[in-house]
Amino acid sequence: MASMSDAIELTKVERVELERRAASRTGRAEDARRARLILLLAEGHTWDEACERVPCSRGFVASWTRRFDEQRLAGLYSRHLGQLATVLTPQLEARVLEATRRGPRDGTTHWSTRRLAEHLGVSHMMVARVWRKHGLKPQRIERYMASNDPDFE
Repeated sequence: MASMSDAIELTKVERVELERRAASRTGRAEDARRARLILLLAEGHTWDEACERVPCSRGFVASWTRRFDEQRLAGLYSRHLGQLATVLTPQLEARVLEATRRGPRDGTTHWSTRRLAEHLGVSHMMVARVWRKHGLKPQRIERYMASNDPDFE
């Protein structure tokens, strides 16, 4: 493991790849941050200097330096890339449409995306995408109310 004063030695290929990641405007910001950190340490900067320039904590420097020493470039990738996206299946789409058609049972006039999503156990954006796909706007349903009042138009 590299100590606080050991400079990291990079191969030419590693340096080129780290410089590409550090300069990338389309990649993940966290990847660019880690690449900048390793490049600074390879240039001979101390951990404290790297902490100021990246900016980050000493724990961040320690963990990513250790991972780079053990796994090189592969160690700089985040192991958890977030939650997998829920796929809109025809069955899920049918559940959203059926629940929308039935309406809420709590006495309210119509569903909101968030209430229906909570009811079905999906994200509110999934409900919104289904509604948009089918042109549904539950809050804009028009109803006609008949009246026997002669002054009612």
